[in-house]
Amino acid sequence: MKSIFKMVSVLSVLCAVAGFVLSYLKMSTVVPIENQLLTYVQGPAILNVFKNVENNPIDDRKSFILGDGKKVNVFPAIVDGKLFGVAIEGFGQGYGGDIGVMVGYNVQDDTLVTIDITTHKETPGLGSRVSEEGFIKQFKGKPCTVALKNQGGEIDAISGATVSSNGTVVAINNASKDYKALKDEIIKTWNSGAKNEFFQGIHQRSVE
Repeated sequence: MKSIFKMVSVLSVLCAVAGFVLSYLKMSTVVPIENQLLTYVQGPAILNVFKNVENNPIDDRKSFILGDGKKVNVFPAIVDGKLFGVAIEGFGQGYGGDIGVMVGYNVQDDTLVTIDITTHKETPGLGSRVSEEGFIKQFKGKPCTVALKNQGGEIDAISGATVSSNGTVVAINNASKDYKALKDEIIKTWNSGAKNEFFQGIHQRSVE
């Protein structure tokens, strides 16, 4: 009986230590991973979506929490001293896995500024063509919710890559759901305190 009790105690200690180590590793890698994504994945995509803006959308990003607990990063674009648009990343199931899409929105009329593919595992030369300009340019100026032509929409699917094309559309529409849910909060944030903080930051940098 004592040996069993000792074995259980040792196993309990080992499990506790292992749990602590795993938890520590997870916590210590969250920030570096997020920074890597911002620098090498989301950052370039945002610059492709928003050109000639006055601010740095990555530095000025803010996180919002939806009703279901989902965290959404929103990247603002300031033009002529006003909030012109925001970018939100969405995901949809492609042929080889999730397709990530950075979606830019014009907050004045809720249309798409443009999109850029952040991640995908689609077949080279086929599904991977969702990242090509010929496919991407179709989304410019379209309403927030889009659909392929075979679904009654305006977007031409890539020949032989309907699954990848549809995954991109789903990713955009998923991002649009978040955008619509946060629209009021977004406007309130960057048309008040956050906007003032932005210009204070510019003034401080000019003084320095």
